This record gives sequence, structure tokens and C-alpha cells, in this order.
Amino acid sequence: MLEPSYRPQESQRRRPSRRRSRRVSPASASEVKSEQSTTRSSPAVGFNPNRAKPSRPSSPARSMPARPNELSRRSQIPADPALDSVPGSQSRRTRKPHPKRRPTPPLMQGIRLLILGVGIWAIAGTALSIWEPTVRSAQANQENVASGSSNAQAAPANTSIHNAFKPGQEMTTLAARIQPLTKDLTDLAPGVFLADLDSGNYYSLNGTTTFAAASMIKVPLLIAFFQDVDAGKIRLDEMLTMQQNDIATGSGDMQYLPVGSEFTALETATNMIVISDNTATNMILRRLGGIEAVNQRFKEWGLEQTTVRNVLPDLEGTNTTSPKELAAVMSLLSQGELLSMKSRDRAIAIMQGTLTDTLLPTSLGAGATIAHKTGDIGSLVGDTGLIDMPSGKRYAITAMVKRPHNDDRAQELIRQIAATVYDYLDQPTAQTAAAPISSTAPAEATTPESAPDALNAAPSEGGVPASPSPTAQE
Repeated sequence: MLEPSYRPQESQRRRPSRRRSRRVSPASASEVKSEQSTTRSSPAVGFNPNRAKPSRPSSPARSMPARPNELSRRSQIPADPALDSVPGSQSRRTRKPHPKRRPTPPLMQGIRLLILGVGIWAIAGTALSIWEPTVRSAQANQENVASGSSNAQAAPANTSIHNAFKPGQEMTTLAARIQPLTKDLTDLAPGVFLADLDSGNYYSLNGTTTFAAASMIKVPLLIAFFQDVDAGKIRLDEMLTMQQNDIATGSGDMQYLPVGSEFTALETATNMIVISDNTATNMILRRLGGIEAVNQRFKEWGLEQTTVRNVLPDLEGTNTTSPKELAAVMSLLSQGELLSMKSRDRAIAIMQGTLTDTLLPTSLGAGATIAHKTGDIGSLVGDTGLIDMPSGKRYAITAMVKRPHNDDRAQELIRQIAATVYDYLDQPTAQTAAAPISSTAPAEATTPESAPDALNAAPSEGGVPASPSPTAQE
């Protein structure tokens, strides 16, 4: 083969020889052919390193690539058939051109676009079906947490016991009916507050006086518990472990279970109300953050006399409240001011299951329902609740009596007062006009907020000292 006289670049020299496409002149081609014939005609002999190599005709020296006009002249030289047998002599220009594609018919393009659109729609629909429930669930959780947080945190600013009752009139006729029940008492000190939640009319007998709360303190604790449920701080199905410090004597059966026993939060709160379990109450109190956190919550609601000072059983009666504040808490619960509607319904349903039914429930007529909580220590007995009458009327009532140690006359007095109230409100039109009352009946203010504290202002009719006896169990 011919050896070019110019030196190609390094990258070009490394290419295989078959990729080098060169055209040679006819004369050079004949020389190559003669050289090949001479080589073939020579006898086959052994390898002789001293044998002189045949001389090759030198091609004209070319120090630079061919100029464009020279390339054009070379392209006019006819191809020699003898060169077809030389490897690499075929030029790349001899390859057949690719056939041109036919234009796609518009109908076929439309079908392809339709198939593509259907595929994209199916993929997008599948993605949305997976993504949308997750988004809705997250949004629902955020809304529930936000609504619960707004109910729990906005309560101090927008909800107060001062807004618990509608403006109404004093039930003077009812006061005249209750007065004979209390006039001959010498050692019992009753406290009663009643509010018709539809009309706002009210009745108060020592309603703003501070009394020992006994187990009735569990009502605001229940509401605080469901506030934290609404805020997402407590799950109803979370497990609460009973600790040694939680175990309390008195009411309830959980005290007899071993330390480390577990209960769901809802089960614990239910036992606190239904069977008045003191151990369950202490577990809920601890889960809410302790005594200081609970008292701060009560202050945010506007409660001034409702205070927790000790865990249960509070035999000394250091945990306090008043008939009016408990009735206000029940009223706010009924209105859904402190809780979401779902939590409000749960709280009322729990209180409707209270087992002790020897006080307010004895006054109910056929078809009436009550959600309530009792309290009973040696020095005090009481009951607070929401009562729904068959007529559709709903009222909140709290009746408490300070008494000598475990004096059963206190329970009987509460039953008599409760029956008088129910009969009065069960009339087709409850009388609210002023009626003549004895000079010994307690004077009432014209609004629930201004009801006087008779026991603090002067000794009660029975002259019972304010300090309760610490000998009874709750």
C-alpha cells in the first residue's frame, strides 16, 4: 500500500487503517498491483533477516493537506476497479442514504394524542386518589387540633361564669316555696343555685358562699380533661399507668388493683365520675399537669372559689367551690362554650351514668333525664347537675348542705328542695312575679351575679361553723 508522505496527527494515526479512505492515481495503483504479483511469484523460503526489503516507490512529498482545488480535481478522477479490492478504499460517501419518512396522517396523530391523554389522565387520577385522602386526613387533624386549641385557649378570653347565664328575673315565687323547708333548721346550712337555661330566671340561696367541694370537684376536672382532648394533648385511647401516689382510699375500686395497672384515658375519666373513683381522679389530675396547672385553668374560666388544694380523698374539705360556680360550669358545658360539641356530648353522657342517684334524681318526673355528680364527706353532702324535662326545659342546679358529721337530714333537705324546684318548673308557666316572703327568708339580688353570700356576711340560720369535720370518707 501507499505510504503518505505527510505525518498525520497522533489521533489520526491511532485510527485503524481500514477507516483511512484515500484515492490514489492510476499509476500508483498499477505499481501496487505489480508489487503484489512480484511478491506472490517469489518462492516460499525461510525467513532471512538479511534479505533486503523491496524498495517502495515514494509518493510525492506533501507537507500540507491537499488544497480545495486539488481535492476537486481528485474527485473528478474516475474510480479504478482495481482499488475495490483494497481494504478501506471505499469512501463513506458510498453509503446509501436513509429513506425519508412518510408524514404521519392526521388521523393517526389524533389517535396517538388521544392514547397519550388517556394514559396521562389515568396516571394523574391514580396519584390524586392516593394523595387526596392523606391531605384530607392531615387537614382534618389540623382543623380538629386548631378547633380544640381555640376552644381550650380562647375560653379564658371569651368564656366566663359571668356569661354562663342569660339575663333573667329572680324566682321569688319559688323562694317563697323553699323558705318553709329551711326556716326551722338549727344546725344545717344549705346552699342552692338554680338557673333556667332557657329564660335566664334564677334562684339563689347562699349561692355564692364557699363550700367544701367533696367529689363535685370532679366535674370541672372532667371538663379540663376533655379540653385537652380537644387540643390534641390527650388521646382517649392512650394508656395511663396507676402509680403508688395515685392510690386513694374511699370511693372507687381501682385502689385495690396492683401498682402499674393500666387504663385508657377515657376509662379513667369515666370511673372518676360514674363510680366517683378517687384513684382515677388523682390519675387524671396528674395527667392534666398537677394541682397548679388545674387551678390556673379554673382561673382562666373565671372561677374564683373553685380551687384544688389536695389530692383525693379530701376528707378535710380543703378543695372548695360554690353552688353558683358549679351551676355556671354546668351551664357552660350545656352551651358548648368550654368544649367542642363532640366532647360536650361525651362529658354529658358520662355524667348521665353516675351511679349514686339518691339526691337530685329522686325529684325527676317521668321522661326527665339528668347528668350530674354527687359529693359526700362527713361534713357536707351535695349534688350538681343538668336536668332535661319532658317539656324541653333544661335547668342547671347545685344543692349543697353543711351538716354535723354524716347527718342524714342533709340528704333529705336536698331531696325536698330538688322536688320543689322540679314541680315549680314543670308548671305550664313558671311564676316569676314577686310574692310575699317571710322576713327570715334570705334576700336575693336581681341578677345571678349579684346574689349575696349570706354565710360570709352573717351567720347562717343554723349557725353551722364554716370549717367542716374531717372524719368522713368520700
